[in-house]
Amino acid sequence: QVQLVESGGGLVQAGGSLRLSCAGSGRIFTTYSVAWFRQAPGKEREFVAFINWSGGDTEYADSVKGRFTISRDNTQNTVYLQMHSLKPEDTAVYTCAANSHMANNFYQYAYRGQGTQVTVSS
Repeated sequence: QVQLVESGGGLVQAGGSLRLSCAGSGRIFTTYSVAWFRQAPGKEREFVAFINWSGGDTEYADSVKGRFTISRDNTQNTVYLQMHSLKPEDTAVYTCAANSHMANNFYQYAYRGQGTQVTVSS
């Protein structure tokens, strides 16, 4: 069983930065791939970024490439999402999810967190 807890969300002005954390419980977390998803009000949940268990493979949505960086520290059982040059359209609830391998959508990930709110003001 893996429990995921997100933190680091908040209110930031456009152009600012935030770093989100996804803390996972259990040693198995270090063997799992992790993805970040986000959902804005009235919109469907969308993929943001992915990292495999070792950190050697990452993928990003086109909308965040060059601005967001996903990383992990397996000694701390934590995955990070560093967000720079934030835009109002990045406003959403950001949720991390873990799985033994990359999945096609959020609900195919075996473990999912509760989410953290990111609000970017213009």
